[in-house]
Amino acid sequence: MASEILMMAEVLSTEKAVDRNVIFEAIEAALATATRKRHREDIEVQCVIDRKDGSYTPYRVWEVIEDDAELEFPSKQICISAAKEHDQDLVVGEFVKEELEAVPFGRIAAQAAKQVIMQKVREAERNKISEEFEPRVGEMLSGVIKRQERGDTIVDLGGVEALLPRNRTIQREGLRPGDRVRAILSEVKQNNRGPQLVLDRVTPQLVLALFRTEVPEASENIIEIVGAARDPGLRAKIAVKSNDSKVDPVGACVGIRGSRVQSVSNEINGERVDIIKWSEDPAQFVINALAPAEVESIMVDEDKGAMDVIVDESQLSLSIGRGGQNVRLASELTGWDINIMTYEQANEKLEEESSGVREMFMAKLDIDADVATILIQEGFSSLEEVAYVPREEMLEVEEFDEALVDELRQRADDALVTLAIQKEEMLKGADPADDLLGMDGMDETTAKFLAINNIKTMEDLAEAATDELLEIEGLKISEERAQELIMIARRPWFEEMGIDPDAEEEVEESA
Repeated sequence: MASEILMMAEVLSTEKAVDRNVIFEAIEAALATATRKRHREDIEVQCVIDRKDGSYTPYRVWEVIEDDAELEFPSKQICISAAKEHDQDLVVGEFVKEELEAVPFGRIAAQAAKQVIMQKVREAERNKISEEFEPRVGEMLSGVIKRQERGDTIVDLGGVEALLPRNRTIQREGLRPGDRVRAILSEVKQNNRGPQLVLDRVTPQLVLALFRTEVPEASENIIEIVGAARDPGLRAKIAVKSNDSKVDPVGACVGIRGSRVQSVSNEINGERVDIIKWSEDPAQFVINALAPAEVESIMVDEDKGAMDVIVDESQLSLSIGRGGQNVRLASELTGWDINIMTYEQANEKLEEESSGVREMFMAKLDIDADVATILIQEGFSSLEEVAYVPREEMLEVEEFDEALVDELRQRADDALVTLAIQKEEMLKGADPADDLLGMDGMDETTAKFLAINNIKTMEDLAEAATDELLEIEGLKISEERAQELIMIARRPWFEEMGIDPDAEEEVEESA
């Protein structure tokens, strides 16, 4: 029996690539189970195997408990006073051990031992998979397609199987058993069968990883592949920059006669890849990202994170792309909301926006439409700008003299003071509830503005929509902050329903 134990440990350790100590612990558990079954009484058994000669010793074990504690399991527990008769040094929580006779096991007992051993080995294999692959989530892995299961693909990563779900496979991609494929490890899911490795071939991270593999300059940090956006199987855009002025980042990624970009394209089912030069100037970056379309001019709205891109009528369809693909990918790549328009559309939008500003200037500064129009043409869009822009800068306006500039500045200043007083008077009557005032991220002014618009409690705010907050006159708040405040107010809902608060985007969209 001793030699068989040593042989079993050696064989299983080699075949399953599991540490020998894990195998020995599994065999000890199996021997303990088999020994326990040989006794009519429900006892607790431990077995200890000598790692050198394979011999083992079974022990009957009692847990030491307090004298006044109830013996729930008399065959497995012993009071401290009785335990000290065996060993004076024992304390509550330790164990009394009594050696049992090691007897040979029959066929049924051996079969039971084998089942326990294989279960422990499977657990060890699962733990090993988790330990090996959880740190590698987000990494590109290579494997061979083993089989198809209900539309999903099983990939052999070299002794370990991974799942490539159908919805993470490039459309119209003809994957067949035996094909080698590369994908991003997106997650390690735990289920009843153990860890499940999940792969992804539609994530933009795959394009980044492929270029970093194909382009030596990227691995040497001579160039950086900054980001990517994809329409899987159809088109992708990547942004690159160079850390060496002598190296062209676009040319490095394209390769001689397009060899490098073609290699990446072949790996992702012929997906067309546009290589864009990154720029620290957001406007220039957007212009580059919209290539091959030519941009005439661009207007940036940093507050809204948006850009109005003006193109010639002949470039409109090219800049937008089929189904909006080009502008959508450019927007994802740059992180800006891009609006493509012609000169005519831009003028219509500008006139619409200007009319509101013009009316405001005419009313607050008591000026005619001509003077208001000149202010707008010179880039003024608020009373604060008129009041606080340096006097010398306003004097550069050809149509303005010193007297007019001083008068405009004074009127703007008076209008701002009047608005401030009106705002203060209006907020005096506001009565926000204590829970709204004390809410995380809330300030008194915002709470009062909400209160005078019938949003007086956290519950009221939780029921509000982002647009409602943005439409409150006098409340200067960004869309992002409005969403944040609403989601904070909804936290009690999440806790009550057992919903993860991190799923806030889905909740906000459904609202």
